[in-house]
Amino acid sequence: MFSRKIRVEYEADGQRHPAPLKWLDSFSMRNFTNAPIFDETLPVADGTIEIGARVPLAELKSAMEDWFRRKGYLPKDTSLMITE
Repeated sequence: MFSRKIRVEYEADGQRHPAPLKWLDSFSMRNFTNAPIFDETLPVADGTIEIGARVPLAELKSAMEDWFRRKGYLPKDTSLMITE
């Protein structure tokens, strides 16, 4: 649907894992993030989202990390990686 395919992974214990679809769905629901710039995000599968051309990757990563930590999905000692 959107032109950019993005891989979302987190690193834990030295290994990379795809972000579960449940996490991506939770983030993409605007009533939770309340940020219209992220309306152009569509979770496709574990570790994969599609986004529109206007979505800035740095802001997306920051917002996802914040949301995942607030939801208790992503522990403080793990990092999130987003690649196009």
